Amino acid sequence: MKTRYLALIFAPLFSTAALAASYTGPGAQPVTTVAAANDAADDTPVVLQGFVTKKVNNDDKYEFKDNTGTITVEIDDEDLPQTSFNEKTKVKLTGEVEKHLMSREVDVDIVEIIN
Repeated sequence: MKTRYLALIFAPLFSTAALAASYTGPGAQPVTTVAAANDAADDTPVVLQGFVTKKVNNDDKYEFKDNTGTITVEIDDEDLPQTSFNEKTKVKLTGEVEKHLMSREVDVDIVEIIN
């Protein structure tokens, strides 16, 4: 008897997880270009490949460039790779869009050097 009630309680949870896993609409895939990130909503996931071209200020802000444009990215010191890199080193940034009143930037969680 208890098994039947447990099945009734857990069945909706499993069916909801299955629906969420198969969603392929807007927001399901990360944006992959600076142009798309500049138009994306707040908290949109991003995976960008290109170059960190310069440090913008003394904080954790940098300028990032790919073939579609430039955007400001915020990279915390603990998220920087152990290997040094410069403006000629191709990198892959994973994070999310932060939409501000007059601009957008990418809050970076992972920086990978691409060889």
